[in-house]
Amino acid sequence: MFRPGSPLPSTDSTESSQPRPVEDAQRPDAAERVRTLAESNATASLSIPGIEEGPEPTLGSPAARTVTPEGDVLLLLPGDSPAARAAAHAQDDDLAAVMEITDVAPVSVPHRIRGRAWIAGWLTPVRGEQRAGYAMLLAERHPVGELLGIGEALQPDPVPGQYGRPAWMLLRLEVGEACVDDLWGAQNVEPEEFAAAVADPLVAHEADLLQHLHSAHGDQVRALCGLLGERAAGLCGTRDRAVPVALDRFGLRVRFTDPADRSFDARFDFPEPVRDIAELRRAMHTLFDAAAG
Repeated sequence: MFRPGSPLPSTDSTESSQPRPVEDAQRPDAAERVRTLAESNATASLSIPGIEEGPEPTLGSPAARTVTPEGDVLLLLPGDSPAARAAAHAQDDDLAAVMEITDVAPVSVPHRIRGRAWIAGWLTPVRGEQRAGYAMLLAERHPVGELLGIGEALQPDPVPGQYGRPAWMLLRLEVGEACVDDLWGAQNVEPEEFAAAVADPLVAHEADLLQHLHSAHGDQVRALCGLLGERAAGLCGTRDRAVPVALDRFGLRVRFTDPADRSFDARFDFPEPVRDIAELRRAMHTLFDAAAG
């Protein structure tokens, strides 16, 4: 746990034996990686100094989140959660908080945690006229069914949910600092960098795309090993596993594992960064064709 203005965590959050960054690959910068995780569906939890979690651990986890045009993080939490209660009673907007996001590969693979990001800042409730606009923004970017129906979103104050569910509270986390420790490495991010960054265009589809590649195109993914030359010596056999573990606008990351459970990651760059699913489809065909040739 840390407060805004204090040093960020410096320990390696990934597993010690996990493959580390790939050399000479196109890569998103640290601000984009944090922004992408903030906009993703990866698991997030809030920590507030002096606030103890209740018996329900999920009450400290936002049901949905997004980033405003100003670079603040919007969080939807149950109204009776410790974070919501603390924010509602905080004085002078001085409630320091940290959101930790844990990024887990959506496919079964050794060393499944891909990384973590921390966003520290000050937590305040969204009230009055801003609440309707921010609720609509959250609903547009991350629909969550009954949790944020249009009628409830337009209410100026928290409204009890249906079927006895607690009220939902919309909170804003003003970013003071952030850091990321992932497959690319560990870096700090300034709030201005975070606000200016844009999330990866594939973030909303990455999990489905990786699962599809793994289940429907496993042989073609394994064939990519042939593009690695001497780097893949002894790791392109039929008994070796090749699992796609990460996908972004720059390329595909595949984890190769031999029968002795020795693993390494390889990045396969696209000819140019993709902007949507149609461009991704063409880029993947280019990779598969190169491997087949």
